[in-house]
Order: sequence, then structure tokens, then C-alpha cells
Amino acid sequence: MSHCAETKLLDCLIIGAGPAGLTAGIYLARFHLRVQIVDAGQSRAAMIPRTHNHAGFPGGIGGKTLLARMRSQAAEFGAHVRHGLIETLSREDGGFVARVDAEKLYARTVLLATGVVNNAPNISPEIHEAALERGLLRYCPICDGYDVTDKRIAVIGSRTHGHNEALFLRMYSKDVTLIAPDGGHRLSEDERRKMDEAGIALRDGPCGPLRIEGDRILVPLPGETLAFDTAYPALGSIIRSDLAISLGAEATEEGCLIVDDYQRTSISGLYAAGDVSKGLDQISHAMGEAGVAATTIRNDLASHRALRR
Repeated sequence: MSHCAETKLLDCLIIGAGPAGLTAGIYLARFHLRVQIVDAGQSRAAMIPRTHNHAGFPGGIGGKTLLARMRSQAAEFGAHVRHGLIETLSREDGGFVARVDAEKLYARTVLLATGVVNNAPNISPEIHEAALERGLLRYCPICDGYDVTDKRIAVIGSRTHGHNEALFLRMYSKDVTLIAPDGGHRLSEDERRKMDEAGIALRDGPCGPLRIEGDRILVPLPGETLAFDTAYPALGSIIRSDLAISLGAEATEEGCLIVDDYQRTSISGLYAAGDVSKGLDQISHAMGEAGVAATTIRNDLASHRALRR
């Protein structure tokens, strides 16, 4: 690298300021490493109206409030968040070069904590936001299935993914309907048998645009409109792993980055934590992975050069 690049060389560039990225930032800054967090402002955690299964917050905590507290804590130790989109990531002289807002950032290591984007059902952006805020639309049954106990639940999905989510939610309510968003369910005979045994109703789409009426979310179908207390889209997600894959990092067919037990990807110096790597999509899990990743980054850097203030 050039002398100019060396003078502003980061020990670690963290891409993403969700729970994983911010946790890693806190750890790395407290290791007295030079860190920069870059975030495009699309953390999935910000969409959570209130989480009740994140330990330490009786009564729950909103996703935006949690992120704000974590940002403040990271800043106490010098790990600040810069708003921006990392457009490209490349290798140079054993390190990494990232382009953001026509500027280049140079780093010895990179932690990818970019998360995923849920695929939304047929619904306008305004109604989507309102439905999320009111709990009429939910994306994580592990997070909040408890909150819809004995409610009337719609699962919008097909194939095995929809089947599995409907069965999972069945333990919270006897009133679960699996709705195929585009037509037929495409379930195997065994899957249909399990739906029938569980008492889960099946409805074929296509779904019209979801809308709100009073305290219910409405799902328009051919010849009928069904009303539910809440709806769970089971439509998969887009994994934000393109930057790593462009460098040749190994990933699953779905795009989740494959990491070792210490959160290293297959690319030397490139790490991943949180939902972008294969695992449980939970805040607590993402934070745990981030702690492991940050400690691994510190130790890997120490094995290549002396770390001193």
C-alpha cells in the first residue's frame, strides 16, 4: 500500500451497524484497535417494534432504541458509525480496499455484518410500516410467536419453508392458515398430511395487496378476503453477502457465508457475524458471534504483528 494509505490504515473495517456490527465495534475499540463502522441504514433490527426475548430488558425494548444505545456505547470507546454504502471491496497488498462515497478506506481486516433483507408480501410500503408497528405483520416467529398465543394467524408462503413456519406457529395457536402467495402450495404428500394432522388450513393464492381494517390484517384471495390478527410472511430473504462472494468467499446456495468456529470466512482477513452467516437469526446469537469474531480478529492481527499503543 502507498504511504498515504498506510497512514490511515484501519485495523478493522466493520460493514453494518446492526447488533453484530456494533457489538464487534465495542470489543475491537476496547482492544485499542483502529476501527471504522460503515452502515447503509438498513438494519433489520430497526424494524422490530419491541423485542421481549432479548435478555436484560424486562418489558421489552424497541429495535431502534436498542441500536441507539449500542451506537452510544460504541462511541464511548471511539468506534463511530459512518453512514454510507460500501460499493466495492477488493484485496490490495494483503489487506482490503473498500470504496464508499467516492472515497477509499484501507483496512487490514474486514468484518461483514450486513445481515439479510426479508422478502415482503404483496403490500404497499406505507401499510407495511404501519402493520409492522402494530404487530399485524411479523417476520420472526422465534422472536414473537409467544405474543400471538391463541390469535388467528396467517402464514404467507409455500413449499417446505411455508410448511415449516406454519407448523412452528401451530404450537402458539390452533388457528393457523397457510396461504400460498402465488398459487398452489407445492407441498409433498407427507407435508400435506402433517398440515392436516395439525389442523392447519390451506388456502391457494394469488394474494392481493394486504391491507388493514380495524385491528385485523386482511389477505385478499380469489373469491374471498380473510381477516387475521397477524400475518407472518415465509417468503425467504436476500442475504447481503455480495461483497464477500465477489472476493471468492464460500457461501451456501442461499448466499449465507460459511465461517469456521471463530467466524473466519474462507478469505484470509475477512470475517462474518450475524445473519449474513449461516445460523440462528437472533439478536443474541448475532452479538455472540460478533464477540467471537472481534476476539479472533484481535488475536489474528497479534499473530502477524505486535499490537501496542
